[in-house]
Amino acid sequence: MIVETAALSEAEVAEYCRKKGLYPEQITQWKKGFIQNEDPGDNAALKQSQKRIKQLEKELHRKEKALAEAAAILVLRKKLTDYYGETDGDE
Repeated sequence: MIVETAALSEAEVAEYCRKKGLYPEQITQWKKGFIQNEDPGDNAALKQSQKRIKQLEKELHRKEKALAEAAAILVLRKKLTDYYGETDGDE
């Protein structure tokens, strides 16, 4: 229920609670209890996940730069071929 109501507004949470026969305060208490009882081991997993995300973002950035460079080379090659009228592939 905590996950289901996480993205809802107050009015939507109230409607959800009416359908389920609950009070919004109960969900708020459950959410606080869940946050307070977090496993300390989760912090290590979180840090490792964040490190992995950083590595992947760095790799993605490198690949995007390489792709942009390759695209620029292709465009320049096409312009050069159009300018000189070469069609045999020898340069």
